[in-house]
Order: sequence, then C-alpha cells, then structure tokens
Amino acid sequence: MNPNKQSVLAGLIGAGIQASRTPALHEHEGDAQGIRYSYRLIDLDTLELDINALPELLKSAEQMGYTGLNITYPCKQAILPLLDELSDEARGIGAVNTVVLKDGKRIGHNTDCLGFAEGFRRGLAQAARRRVVQMGAGGAGAAVAHALLCEGVEQLTVFEVDPSRAQGLVNNLNAHFGPGRAIVGLDLPAAVAAADGLVNTTPVGMAKLPGTPLPVSLLHADLWVAEIVYFPLETELLKQARAVGCRTLDGGNMAVFQAVKAFELFSDCPADAERMQAHFHSMNS
Repeated sequence: MNPNKQSVLAGLIGAGIQASRTPALHEHEGDAQGIRYSYRLIDLDTLELDINALPELLKSAEQMGYTGLNITYPCKQAILPLLDELSDEARGIGAVNTVVLKDGKRIGHNTDCLGFAEGFRRGLAQAARRRVVQMGAGGAGAAVAHALLCEGVEQLTVFEVDPSRAQGLVNNLNAHFGPGRAIVGLDLPAAVAAADGLVNTTPVGMAKLPGTPLPVSLLHADLWVAEIVYFPLETELLKQARAVGCRTLDGGNMAVFQAVKAFELFSDCPADAERMQAHFHSMNS
C-alpha cells in the first residue's frame, strides 16, 4: 500500500444493481495505485427498501466513514434535496450520480454527462447529429441529453412516460442551449423515421427489466443507436438494431468514463482511463 494515499470507502446506491461492474472497476484501479479501496453495493431491492430510505442511507454512510457514494436508478434526482452543495454541472443537469462526503458536507456531482460524451466521441465519431430521439427523461436521461447537445445534436426529441418530466427536461435544455434545441416527443414512429440517432436512457433492457423501450419495428438502417444500460452489455435493443444494420454504441463506455471521474473525486488521485476500460472489457469477455 502506498502510505501517501488515503484509504477509500465508497458505495453505490440503486435498485437491482447486483450485476454492476462499478465496484470491481474502482477496486481494481485502487489496487493498481496502491490505495486501500473498498467499494460496496447498497441495493434497494436486496434490502427491500425504496427511495424513501435515502435520508437514512446517507446518514448511515456518513456515520460509517464513507468517502463517497455513487447514485443510480431510481435515485439520481430524489437525492438532490438531501445534499449540501452541487457542482455547476450537477446543478445545470438537475441530477447527481456521485456524492463526495467531506468535512461534514454532502457534495453532489454528475459524471454521467462526461461519461456519455466521451463514449459518444469514441464510438460514434462523425455520426449524423441533425435529429436525435431520446427515450427517457430521468436522472441519467438529463445527463445524456446535456451531453448530446454539447456534442452538437441540432434537435433532441424526448419521449418519456411522464409528460411533466419530459417537459421539465426540455425546458431545462432550451434554457441552457437555446430555444428549440429540445422538444417533447408526441409521435414516436414519425420521430424515429426522421431521426439520425436514437438513445435509450430508460432502464428497459437491464437484466431486471428485459425488453426494448420502443417497438423494434421502428428501427431502420440509417439510424445509429446508443444505449446506457451495460448489464447486459448487449441489450435486446442493440441486438435488434445491429440486425437491421444500425451503427451501435453500448453502455460500456459511459460506465467506464463516469467511473474514471468518480474514482478521481473519491480518491483525489488521477485514474488511468485505459486501464479501467481494459479491466471493464476483461469482465465481459
């Protein structure tokens, strides 16, 4: 162990997260750097809890000396009122996936936006970006939507089962990026037919929520399809998209690059992104 580096105790709060690769990503990088690094899963499903348990879970983590927590579905927005400070990015996005516990304060960050953007640049370089359809407007969806508009998508059409949530995200995006950059989707077949790309930010496709977020009959070969779910790495949506000839991007890159930044926030040490990416792929081989 490197005596100049602190020990880290971190965790992930979410529902149905037993297949998460995040603990292994963090602990492997900690081992490589000589940091005593322990990362635990706090699975609401396993504990038979829901988001109403968040205040007590945060309090317990502080009492047990946690360095920080990652936050995933369905807690990325519910956690906001429980935090003392937000990074500029987290405040702008309106969602948090990383909480640093330091000096008695809970400081919220969003590394999902950076994570998706980096994966998008690497996996879908030169992809057409005039019109993109996004499924979902939750915490991860907010981060991905910001990343897409930062990466040059001209107009983003957001579909969400909760219309008020969709409208809230669209209003936020247009306030940040300019009027008309985002719209609430009303006609899914027409929007997908006219789109260059499709992004799924819903949990549909996860091992615990199998299926696809839209009818696969709407997919067409001129569409690129991106996914944020990474367990399984090949979701049904990606499988069907590849079958009709779409370019695809799995959720692995977002998972790795959001973890890179979270590792740095927790440890105060730079992470080796290539090493973390290689380790992620070794777990899926």
